[in-house]
Amino acid sequence: MEFTEQELVDLIVDSCNVTDPLPEMLSSDMPLFGPESPFGLDSLDAVEVAVAIQKKYKKRVTDRNVMLSLGTLAEFIKN
Repeated sequence: MEFTEQELVDLIVDSCNVTDPLPEMLSSDMPLFGPESPFGLDSLDAVEVAVAIQKKYKKRVTDRNVMLSLGTLAEFIKN
């Protein structure tokens, strides 16, 4: 099964209980956390995302730069 960014979006929405509607088009370079994030995530959510990634993909996030954007996180998971 090929990993997709939509799969990652779904994981983030589920693990962080995102209730606000997301924009129709999510760009890979949109930040995952902070005020510009379309997800509305904060630093506590970053922990939730890291744990969810470790459980689902067996990849441990040790570099916070991996979680700067949807694209950087997707690339980390793919590799």
